[in-house]
Amino acid sequence: MESNTSRRTFIKAAAGATAATAAVAAASTMGGQQAQAQEAATSAPKLNDMFAGRGNARQVTDDIWWVGAADKRLALFENAYPLEQGMTYNSYLVMDDKVALIDTVDRAVVGQYLENLNAVLDGRSVDYLVVDHMEPDHSSAIDLMISKFPNIQIVTSAKGAALIGQFFETDISDRLVTVAEGDTLELGAHTLSFVEAPMVHWPEVLMAYDAASGVLFSADAFGSFNSLDGNIFADQVDYDNDWMPEARRFYTNIVGKYGPQVQAALEKASTLDIKFICSTHGLVWRKDTDKILDKYTHWATYEPEDKAVVIYYGSIYGGTENAANILATKLSEEGISNVKVYDVAKTHKSWLLAEAFRASHLVFCSCTYNMGIFTPMKELLNYLVDHNMQNRHVSFVENGSWQPVAAGLMRNIVAQMSDMTLVGSDITLMSTVSDQNVEELGTLAKQIAASVNGDDSSSDLLTMADGATNVSAGDVMHTNADTAAQAAAPSAAASSAAESASAGTSGGASQWKCKICGYVYEGDSLPADFVCPICGASADEFEKIA
Repeated sequence: MESNTSRRTFIKAAAGATAATAAVAAASTMGGQQAQAQEAATSAPKLNDMFAGRGNARQVTDDIWWVGAADKRLALFENAYPLEQGMTYNSYLVMDDKVALIDTVDRAVVGQYLENLNAVLDGRSVDYLVVDHMEPDHSSAIDLMISKFPNIQIVTSAKGAALIGQFFETDISDRLVTVAEGDTLELGAHTLSFVEAPMVHWPEVLMAYDAASGVLFSADAFGSFNSLDGNIFADQVDYDNDWMPEARRFYTNIVGKYGPQVQAALEKASTLDIKFICSTHGLVWRKDTDKILDKYTHWATYEPEDKAVVIYYGSIYGGTENAANILATKLSEEGISNVKVYDVAKTHKSWLLAEAFRASHLVFCSCTYNMGIFTPMKELLNYLVDHNMQNRHVSFVENGSWQPVAAGLMRNIVAQMSDMTLVGSDITLMSTVSDQNVEELGTLAKQIAASVNGDDSSSDLLTMADGATNVSAGDVMHTNADTAAQAAAPSAAASSAAESASAGTSGGASQWKCKICGYVYEGDSLPADFVCPICGASADEFEKIA
């Protein structure tokens, strides 16, 4: 038995041989025509039925295979995001005159991965390893592939090659093929065309498109949290209920900050005839690809998916929680059924961020804590800033037993986000909900309901709260003209980048463009020590465009 064959694989092979022997014996007792018919039926397996002897590998097309693996034991993705069902790491084999392997997997699932590879390759070697994205959950097996296939060539972007050198000591200079936008890789019937997608969500990211099959190998784009349960295609599962919330949470937390860069990638994708989307995480799309593309358009442009209200509360002894629940009830009485209420101290912020991307109206209810915002609420608000949240309607409720100040401080953080519209007046509780507060919550519910239904007569663009000047350390109000503020506030920088990319930058100053992510700096000169606020590139990575 070969050293790289597991006991499980050996047992499956032995069982297969026993079954084959039994089948031959049975066939010998049948009539000639019946045996021939059975042989013909078994020699022409249908697409996606070719599982026997192929490990857990699955066909995407006749000659493109999914060879990834799922890790149901993983509890935290990137040691940060809770997982209820684990994670899937996708890798693909293109079996042509030349064999191309698209990305690898996380080291936690390398054993299953090798079984799948060996099953599909059936003794063939891999000619090319295409590295679309260098995060270790997709690149951990690069060294192993070089060892297993001594003649393999590594195909990646120039920045991807530099990152390989940072993660691995292996010298790949004699096997490196660097590609850029528009370059192609001929495999035979298939030709991979490369599309650069910087900051979706690392600067080196490539996508690979095969016109022959219509397959887009999209790196992390269009991926999802969650692990597979046998089915690998989005049309085989209840995607809206079981997968869409995790796809939203994956995008908003992993990629959400980089909306302008995702928009640029979507623009490129719109020029391709896409029949399959093969991400490095989650399910494969072979039908209704417009569905996930539409979601990405909403998320990347920060347009709400739903006319909905999400109420976030931070409460210590229950008074603020009571106000949040009363407001939810009042909204229901006003005919607003799409309402969600979350305790920010209990619900992980990755879910809270995903809900902010989904809903049009957000309400923040916080007690005053150490003369500031209740800590979990403050963390959430800063998390929204960090992920470039914008273009929402917001309202505020505060609580305090002697000096309530949370509302003004919350407004100051939210004011760092672009195009945030204030609905109604701030509501102040003194320890518990009073009769007057119930009235005020009813009025606010009417104003929010009217806004949800398109009437913004009680709304206005959010500005700094009057008299609330003690913004937390590190919180910076921004303007698009203030470069220092852009560097400190990611939402401002990304907004400025989006404006520059879509409409150009006005005025007579010179302009320099980041060659990595497209951010445009405007000024009389580019400072030698300037650092791109989007991708962290140095001034050397900027080119003068005007």
